Amino acid sequence: MSYKDPRLKRFGLSGFNKPKKTPNHKTKSHMVLARSGDQTKLIRFGQQGVSGDKNKTARSDSFKARHKANIQRGVMSGAFWANKVKW
Repeated sequence: MSYKDPRLKRFGLSGFNKPKKTPNHKTKSHMVLARSGDQTKLIRFGQQGVSGDKNKTARSDSFKARHKANIQRGVMSGAFWANKVKW
């Protein structure tokens, strides 16, 4: 596919499904231009100023359990990206 979405350049993203930090956004810490098939969606995710735990902790287990259904929805959900990038 040679389709170029104008949002890639507008938000300074390097490609589809490639998350980027957004330090100047007031509430969300990351964004990604998610693409699944012919669907494209800009997703902002993660709480600004809060880090996840990359190691298995009770806190990370709680996040994964609480958001399990949304994580399973795949690349078009914010929970999927938060789980992948921050947790």
